[in-house]
Amino acid sequence: MTPGRPVPPPLANPIAPAQPVNPVRPLAAAAGSTAGAAAAEGAGVTAAAYGAVSGDSGLVPLTVARRAPKADDVEIAIEFCGLCHSDVHATRGEWGGQTYPLVPGHEIVGTVSRVGPGVTEFAVGDRVGVGCMVDSCRECDSCLDGLEQYCENGMTGTYGAKDRRNGGAISQGGYSTSIVVDRRYVLRVPESLDPAAVAPLLCAGVTTFSPLRHFDVGEGDVVGVVGLGGLGHMAVKLAKAMGARVVVFTTSESKVAAALELGADEVVLSRDEAAMAAADRTIDLIIDTVAAPHDLNPFFRALRVDGALFQLGLPSEAMPPVNPGALIRRRIAYAGSLIGGIAETQEMLDFCAGHGVVADIEMVTAGQLNEAYDRMVAGDVKYRFVLDTGTLREEAREADA
Repeated sequence: MTPGRPVPPPLANPIAPAQPVNPVRPLAAAAGSTAGAAAAEGAGVTAAAYGAVSGDSGLVPLTVARRAPKADDVEIAIEFCGLCHSDVHATRGEWGGQTYPLVPGHEIVGTVSRVGPGVTEFAVGDRVGVGCMVDSCRECDSCLDGLEQYCENGMTGTYGAKDRRNGGAISQGGYSTSIVVDRRYVLRVPESLDPAAVAPLLCAGVTTFSPLRHFDVGEGDVVGVVGLGGLGHMAVKLAKAMGARVVVFTTSESKVAAALELGADEVVLSRDEAAMAAADRTIDLIIDTVAAPHDLNPFFRALRVDGALFQLGLPSEAMPPVNPGALIRRRIAYAGSLIGGIAETQEMLDFCAGHGVVADIEMVTAGQLNEAYDRMVAGDVKYRFVLDTGTLREEAREADA
């Protein structure tokens, strides 16, 4: 396996003068305004949304005042937005330092409703997507190398981040009926794919695609996947589409059939010492998607010489210590990876279109969001929830009545 990645970098563009901050308000305070209202040329729109007003408020109806598109902006009428476990952590204040109100959502699929005069690559009616970031500095080495997710000055997350090009407004995400994003951070969604099932690709998909692509996984490689949740099920699908043999490691016997149904060639129960011993030196690359503390050393023993384990899950508590000898004796790499750059995310979408890969999803309405959050925490989802944003408009009409 040879490390590599796509090369097209974004265009550099210095930080523009500040623009007015866009407010977020409880829906009842904006009666009569709707996300779907036609906007006059050059005017912003008020979007219906769901978000948190405090760490313990749950998700409630809100409105978001979206800016009018600037020269390089694309306004998107959102159709679907995936629910990511990081949305739960952020809205519940579990990562600290959160600014409220907060509208989450960074797996956005919709259609272009307006474009600025400097936009030539997108037109009204195009189906597009927005992932985990809506800006970066565009000037550092990482940005110029197409690795905006590692921006040395800090990327601008799709929600909960200060938008330096727009007056320091806190970015608000995709649990809403519209969003305005600079063209450089907008992705083209292939028409051959189910748009609802594409939404999780913009986070879970590219998060697992990136390390597989970095190690140029292909025919003859053996990829191990630890955990079979939202990330894990995408890792299985993508590695199989790349031609690899896929081995799923799980602690749960109940997931054996599900892993095989997704395309895994083999399932190893990681609590079975004999099964783990049989896996010794059989794996080239392991994608670890587990977000709870767990011992990595048994998985290092499953790797061949020059193998690698990529940590994608981010536990909230300390992990058991890694034995350096396990790494040294086989020249094993222990690495991490964060989503993907814009060029790589587009490459992932095109790859998925070519191989018919999408996420396995369960659709939810606005009124089911809080229940969906509780089910995500309990692990009761197979494998990703996706919000139908059309139901936000229904909530808006009921609240405004």
